[in-house]
Amino acid sequence: MTLKQRWHNGKTQLAQVNWYLCSGVAFLLLVILGFVLAGWKLNLLLNDAQALPIEAVAIKGERQYTSDNDIRLALQDLMKRSFFSADVTQVQQALENLPWVYRASVRRDWPAKLKVYLQEQVPVAHWNQDAWLNEHGEVFAAPVKPGLENLPWLSGPEKRGAEVLTVFKQMDELLRINSFRLEKLSLTPRLAWEAVLGNGIVLALGREDRMSRVQRFINVYPELLKQDKSVARVDLRYDTGLAVGWQEPQQESQ
Repeated sequence: MTLKQRWHNGKTQLAQVNWYLCSGVAFLLLVILGFVLAGWKLNLLLNDAQALPIEAVAIKGERQYTSDNDIRLALQDLMKRSFFSADVTQVQQALENLPWVYRASVRRDWPAKLKVYLQEQVPVAHWNQDAWLNEHGEVFAAPVKPGLENLPWLSGPEKRGAEVLTVFKQMDELLRINSFRLEKLSLTPRLAWEAVLGNGIVLALGREDRMSRVQRFINVYPELLKQDKSVARVDLRYDTGLAVGWQEPQQESQ
């Protein structure tokens, strides 16, 4: 094929190209490119903490043990993000990681504020010396705060907190009706119960019939008071009857 023929064939093929289709495709590509560039710039803007900062965090909910400074420290890194790029789930998690916070909810409030509702832990008892039980019987760790010294002391196997709290409430109600106060309650690894009253008397209750054994102590206590001794311990781990341990004279004089 001669050069002239090749040139003629090329011109023929070029004439057959649908220029309307080509121009349409080119226009579409330009539009897509424009959207991509606009999205990229918008993303930069939304993530720009200088242009769209979080200007305030509004905290609601009763707080007794969690200070403003605690919250500020927990959120200091997250607050460096923009209003739109801040992850409210991470903010919520950071707040719930505070030792005295039970639950937190977070939402954005246009144009530059986060609204936070905090629910604090409500401690109802000491648990295993260095932890706490909340009102739901859940164990949590938190530093000691003033005003909690008189909470009862409960102890037991790690996952039995709710059970021990329930038994404490039942037992304390029965004792209070009869002018006693339950100060400590423990469930041993062998699942035996032992109670300490506000007057220092220890009640060994065993594994079964704990409430009826407490009632037996209440019934017999007036007779024990008639003795010229102070009661130290009452062993109620019998089907009937009980064994009394008396305080030593030295302890009584102290």
